[in-house]
Amino acid sequence: MLDNYLPILIFILVGILVGVGPLVIGYLLGPRRPDSEKDSPYECGFEAFETARLKFDVRYYLVAILFIVFDLEIAFLFPWAVVLEDLGIYAFWAMVVFLGILVVGFIYEWKKGALEWE
Repeated sequence: MLDNYLPILIFILVGILVGVGPLVIGYLLGPRRPDSEKDSPYECGFEAFETARLKFDVRYYLVAILFIVFDLEIAFLFPWAVVLEDLGIYAFWAMVVFLGILVVGFIYEWKKGALEWE
């Protein structure tokens, strides 16, 4: 029964190798010549003029969450649209409910002013 999980284990190992391998190779083969110019903070071509520990307005996070939500919506919507005829009416109404929940969340964010900048 554990033989069924071998492809999943191989997939996980290959994923780890692809993600960590280039980092390790770059660390081992990359040049190490630090100097004060390379180690200094850099901000768009200028010296950093404030600390990096500033508090951000919560609207940045709300916009990021909105982007993720609607990006995921598209990720679910395209495959669903391709096979809609094979799935039947139940899949249609399931997606209508899914989109309805997203619209309610969008209206909530809109009413809270997350989409308005000052």
